[in-house]
Amino acid sequence: MFKRKMSVPFSIEEMRIPEFLERISADLDRCVDFWLKHSHDEEFGGFFACLGKDGKIYDDLKYGWLQGRQVWTYAKLYNEVERFHRPELLRAAVKGADFMIKHIKEQTTGRCYFVTTRDGKPIKQQRTIFTECFYVMGMLEVAKATKQEKYKQEALSVMTKIIHWVRVDDSEIGITKLAGVKPTNSLAVPMILLGLIHELTSGDESLNTAYEELEKWCVQQVLFHVQREGSVILENVSPEGTEMPGSQGRLMNPGHAIECGWFLLQYAIKKEDRKLQETAIEKFIINPFNTGWDMEHEGLFYFLDVDGLSPTQLEWNMKLWWPHNEAMIAFLMAYDQTQDQAYLEKFAQVYDYSMKHFSDVEKGEWYGYLNQEGQVNMDFKGGPFKGCFHVPRCLMMCEQMLTKIRATLT
Repeated sequence: MFKRKMSVPFSIEEMRIPEFLERISADLDRCVDFWLKHSHDEEFGGFFACLGKDGKIYDDLKYGWLQGRQVWTYAKLYNEVERFHRPELLRAAVKGADFMIKHIKEQTTGRCYFVTTRDGKPIKQQRTIFTECFYVMGMLEVAKATKQEKYKQEALSVMTKIIHWVRVDDSEIGITKLAGVKPTNSLAVPMILLGLIHELTSGDESLNTAYEELEKWCVQQVLFHVQREGSVILENVSPEGTEMPGSQGRLMNPGHAIECGWFLLQYAIKKEDRKLQETAIEKFIINPFNTGWDMEHEGLFYFLDVDGLSPTQLEWNMKLWWPHNEAMIAFLMAYDQTQDQAYLEKFAQVYDYSMKHFSDVEKGEWYGYLNQEGQVNMDFKGGPFKGCFHVPRCLMMCEQMLTKIRATLT
């Protein structure tokens, strides 16, 4: 048993830290093993995403953003977790990156395909920047792992395109300016850029300087989504940061707000900004969690309406894997920064629900889609929107934080 240094009694949750760490580490091992065993396309390169509960491939389409996410996950594990510093992970990450360069990126425009055939023929592009963002993330992490400049330059060239589309002109990504469309600040855009800049600049002072202004802009845009005297985070606001009419204006996504919260918290920690840190925790993590937690059946709702009306999304009351991943990261990060027991209690609450309902100890990985009561609604482990990313990122980050926290308590 470990002992606290200052003769302060341990809380129940602190007593459970070795349990949390052991289960999360084992879950991470099973998760990585699942993708290593079942998702690699040895013939054409890249990764299969559509995997059943036992890893069986049920569709061989390749999804561009999931390719980038899996490349990043493998390279990140290789770079930061000693037991995953293994040649097979690096080889898979490099092979995936090379598939993306050859097949996912359109060479003349820098746009990335959302879906391709198994052998890389383009099927679909989205009118968003998200596939491109994960292309950048994957290339950056492979560049760090291999020390090869070509992957870094791939990342930076596409990043330049992304900035142009977001800040200057989005017509190249296919957005048509129809007469009735109102300009909208969607939380997803500044949020994903804020997280991407963190990945870009970590350990690279020159890039930190280059993207400092964009990072500040992202924070400003994110903070526009704090509405109704700080009580809610809205998904969509006007470009000026005011509430918009209609169901889209009233839309809340608790998991999205919480994920944005820990991105914002990372930035606040880097800048040593205590006020922003408090905003990140209270407004983006605690409030959305308290609003989004299902008091009857537990788990986080997917969508909510700020006025308590029925959301228009048919899946609004389902429990999805990734909001719970983000809440685990966010509350553990908040506890790590503040030592406030309330945040460790919230982490334990989400951990207990997730390990009971999502985690598959027998076959590995997590189920992704539960009904409101917490029963598995779709039993596949991977699909067009669920790949090798949220679960292993969560488990890796929580393992790292729990290891650090345990050391401070001994």
